[in-house]
Amino acid sequence: MNWIYDPWPWYVAGPLIAFTMFILLLAGKQFGMSSNLRTACSAMGAGKAADFFKFDWKAERWNLMLVAGAVIGGFIASNYMSDNIVEINPEVAQQLATDYQIESAGESYLPTELFSTAALSNPFTIIILLLGGLMVGFGARYAGGCTSGHAISGLSNLQLPSLIAVIGFFIGGLVMIHLIFPLIF
Repeated sequence: MNWIYDPWPWYVAGPLIAFTMFILLLAGKQFGMSSNLRTACSAMGAGKAADFFKFDWKAERWNLMLVAGAVIGGFIASNYMSDNIVEINPEVAQQLATDYQIESAGESYLPTELFSTAALSNPFTIIILLLGGLMVGFGARYAGGCTSGHAISGLSNLQLPSLIAVIGFFIGGLVMIHLIFPLIF
């Protein structure tokens, strides 16, 4: 059973994703994580406050099960099926330690300097997390979906708006990591 603990190669994982998308396409469904927030809010009665949430959420409850499975699967995988260590280039780990004082890079999945309870005592960290969350949420809503929805579902359905959104996601990521991240940290 070692195969389940090791990362799967692209030539196995890629066709499995394509097969899943084919099944969803045949079923008339679209994959995406950000749309589940709308479904969850509607299920909890948000339709009373905003017309955006007035729709038949029960028709989309399959997608809520997808999110629940992702959360449960992620918990099981990270706690019982891996050592939570990301193997990164030693030069990158050295640069993170030197330039940004992130000593745990390459030793844990989430660097403790950024994601520990002690890091949350810093108001700057909380502001960065709140602003980042708001920008991601706004961007996903404004783009009509999140990265997984556009990159996996939209592109597999050959949707031009998804291609434009994915190109925008990549450009935004490059700008963030090369221009904005060094200014913040």
